[in-house]
Amino acid sequence: MNQLNDSADKRAIAARLARIEGQLRGVQRLIDEEVDVEQIAQQLTAARRALDKAFFALVGSLVRQGKVSPDELAGLLTRFG
Repeated sequence: MNQLNDSADKRAIAARLARIEGQLRGVQRLIDEEVDVEQIAQQLTAARRALDKAFFALVGSLVRQGKVSPDELAGLLTRFG
């Protein structure tokens, strides 16, 4: 498989992942503080959606690089999307 070569895309994805990391630390704090389960579920859902956006940002970067064949892209989306 190809690598992520665009430095701007790498930085953007890394920044997105850092925000997600912060979200997950917040979820852990909510659990430790015994906050209502609905609030925890809401934050977990937000983190999951943020991870999905990071995944699609990665896929978009590969497409922009033009180094992924349609078959490789379809396989990637089928396995992980």
